[in-house]
Amino acid sequence: MRRGAGLFDLTGRRALVTGSSQGIGFALARGLAEAGAAVALNGRDAAKLDAATAALAAEGHDAAALPFDATDHAAARAAVDGFEAAVGAIDILVNNAGMQHRAPLEEFPAEAFERLMRTNVSTVFNVGQACARHMIARGAGRIVNIASVQTALARPGIAPYTASKGAVANLTKGMATDWARHGLNVNAIAPGYFDTPLNAALVADPAFSAWLEKRTPAGRWGRVEELVGACVFLASDASTFVNGHTLFVDGGVTASL
Repeated sequence: MRRGAGLFDLTGRRALVTGSSQGIGFALARGLAEAGAAVALNGRDAAKLDAATAALAAEGHDAAALPFDATDHAAARAAVDGFEAAVGAIDILVNNAGMQHRAPLEEFPAEAFERLMRTNVSTVFNVGQACARHMIARGAGRIVNIASVQTALARPGIAPYTASKGAVANLTKGMATDWARHGLNVNAIAPGYFDTPLNAALVADPAFSAWLEKRTPAGRWGRVEELVGACVFLASDASTFVNGHTLFVDGGVTASL
């Protein structure tokens, strides 16, 4: 067994990161690559996906694009099966695909609710199941689902998002309960407030940023690079007996009133 810093070495492993053409997904793909993994980037925008893949390749990383719609169960399974057959095993899956929609709950459009659930929850099931079928056969695999500080907290205007991220945390527990006996480790990361394209409107709002700085013990927005260590930990041999856990990386928001 690896020891010390070697516990975090991902050399020889391959990771698939959904929703990785920008923001948190891209930062995590880069971080896994820097830890030694070959990475497959996924997204629906082909131009953004190709640009992100090229950026990692230009840095000397083993990076490939794997475009498919993670909300489509059949498409996700076909893409994963095809990649495994043509390229090789997916040892690590990071389920990062997600979206936000803000509106008062009493006016929240039903179609927006359904779209949130498909994007934030169904993708975790779809791609998780597709990869797990292969991981189970090999007796090993790591799945890291991206939850949110809204897994534990709520704010006005985002109740359906809060529901979706609560579902991700509980689906993570269910995956671990079903699949740990097959050698899989399934955990989640719950980011706090990070400066990402998804939060662009909030970052640009001086009043919200001022509130956030007072509400967060760390006193600032998070930087996406600060999620990399947690992801590498959960993807590596450093976490062999960690299963069904949600790791909050939030600057202390959930620790304080």
